[in-house]
Amino acid sequence: MPKGIAILGSTGSIGTQTLQVVAAFQEEFSVEVLTANKNADLLIKQAIEFQPNAVVIGNECEYEYVTEVLKNYPVKVFAGRDAICQVVQMESVDLVLTAVVGYSGLKPTISAINAGKDIALANKETLVIAGELIVRMIQDKGVQIIPVDSEHSAIFQCLAGETNNKIEKIYLTASGGPFRNYSIDDLKNVPVKEALNHPNWNMGKKISIDSASMMNKGLEAIEARWLFGVDTEQVEILIHPQSVIHSLVQFCDGSIKAQMGRPDMKLPILYALGYPKRMESDFPRFSFADYPKLTFEQADIKKFRNLALSFEAMYRGGNIPCALNAANEAVVHAFLYEKVGFMEMSDIIEKVMNTISFIKKPGIEELEETNLESYRLAELLLRKYS
Repeated sequence: MPKGIAILGSTGSIGTQTLQVVAAFQEEFSVEVLTANKNADLLIKQAIEFQPNAVVIGNECEYEYVTEVLKNYPVKVFAGRDAICQVVQMESVDLVLTAVVGYSGLKPTISAINAGKDIALANKETLVIAGELIVRMIQDKGVQIIPVDSEHSAIFQCLAGETNNKIEKIYLTASGGPFRNYSIDDLKNVPVKEALNHPNWNMGKKISIDSASMMNKGLEAIEARWLFGVDTEQVEILIHPQSVIHSLVQFCDGSIKAQMGRPDMKLPILYALGYPKRMESDFPRFSFADYPKLTFEQADIKKFRNLALSFEAMYRGGNIPCALNAANEAVVHAFLYEKVGFMEMSDIIEKVMNTISFIKKPGIEELEETNLESYRLAELLLRKYS
């Protein structure tokens, strides 16, 4: 029987590429659930093509429209965030791929874990916000998290067969984004259009800005801490402009393993969907002739302060990573609408982290409160920049 896949965030960059992978392996995978926040037209198009068991449109105002268009198709239509948490528990779902952006991915992931579903994780914020809780839950439920982000997929692959071998360090590679060679002065007035122009990857707007500010890599560092059970000091960011070596693991004997491949998200997506089996594909192959020179450099935490803030949040722990993430969501939204400068985003994030009340062992309700308070505080701080 094909593996039943639920794709949360099917209209986004990862979601659409996941459907491309599924279309190439129809005998191996079946689409059981598709969800979108507000892109009703694309969700409808996907539903007609893949005939899932159910679709969910997060924006309830679009429910009647989606229902009307799909009334002659054997597809159940639901609406609202609670519905997303419910459909992931369907018996026909074997694997839940979480490709939604931000805090909104947390509750559906928890719901899926509680139902005993394995998770293909492309929503790094889930582990940034509630890493300790999620790790405890997957251990209690006996489910797996298979990372989809190219960096974490690389580490996951490097650790195959290394169960009893001690990790000394994890190196997360980063392209450096569009502003790698900019000075601090250059960054003060960069326009939104330039920040969205990533040199190697085609991504959504929010993650593109996070990549330009290096917050994406900071969030990935926190995610890696929980995924692979390492300490803050064991995670390092390495700038690799070619995006060919996706990440590396150094072991206690000094040996380093790296995973390489073309900068194409369909590869880690396919690995996550098919795990533990590697699927034969006709995807374009990597060629060293195309990359005659691979280079590396240290990340500049003075220029990209979000990296330093992320490692501080990881070190402090508790609800501080949640505050970091919420503040970042607020400032990125403001930056996209040209309401705050590129360098000023870090100022606001730092103020939120230093203002929010610290909770050492937060539960889900406390994390939800931290998320709301941090976002509101960031919005309040943003007013002086408007």
